[in-house]
Amino acid sequence: MLDMGFIDAVRSIAQACSLPNKLVCMFSATWPPDVRKVADEFLSPEHVLCVVGAKRMDAAGPEANRRVKQTVQVCEQRARDGKLIELLKKRYPQGGSSVQYNNSKLIVFGLYKKECARLESDLNRKGWRCVAIHGDLSQQQRTKAFEDFRGGKVPLLVATDVAARGLDIPDVELVVNFSFPLTIEDYVHRIGRTGRAGKTGAAHTFFHGDGHEKALAGALQNVLRAGGADVPKDLLAFGSTVKKKEDKNYGAFGPRAGMAGKKATKIVFD
Repeated sequence: MLDMGFIDAVRSIAQACSLPNKLVCMFSATWPPDVRKVADEFLSPEHVLCVVGAKRMDAAGPEANRRVKQTVQVCEQRARDGKLIELLKKRYPQGGSSVQYNNSKLIVFGLYKKECARLESDLNRKGWRCVAIHGDLSQQQRTKAFEDFRGGKVPLLVATDVAARGLDIPDVELVVNFSFPLTIEDYVHRIGRTGRAGKTGAAHTFFHGDGHEKALAGALQNVLRAGGADVPKDLLAFGSTVKKKEDKNYGAFGPRAGMAGKKATKIVFD
């Protein structure tokens, strides 16, 4: 919530909850430094930080759930449609009408609304029953799609990053990153839709290295290594440099000399 444009809403809620013995708890699969700075506005100076799973808090980037088997396939951007069908056919040899497929739960993540709409149309036309969740749908349409998927009526959900966080859907067995997300934290959140509640899962990622992807190759390599996954040689070809995350106000290099940073609003609870 703090990292997705809802900071003002969170402040309003916090100000409205000025109870004497209020307990503030924050939960996240990733806890990058810039989010920690914002969170300090709402947490007590004596707050306790509990880290589950990660080896250390100040690791070189976020760490993914080790129960999720991560596979990265480097391919051309235009080849992804065919690779996705190949992956589905390999996992479900009898096709989209098989009992095995219909009893499964899979999520395919796209980056853009139009991309997800196209994927939903193409997959349904090719016999792989699915529904979609993205910003071009009404709330009623998104709710119905989510309930159909969560309830097992439809085995595959195509979604943008609106479904990458906060959705607790049990027994998702496979996550496919058709398009790589804009940040490595979003990658960790996406694949975290599977392997939940002590279970294992799998994540398959198509990586073409164009546009924003090349800059994230090094961070992806670190996440794969930390999770005990293989790092493809083709992925190493994009380099291993981890680009510094850009500040929302000043870019990648911080404020210029003489520029005063934006001061956070301090909230005092009586």
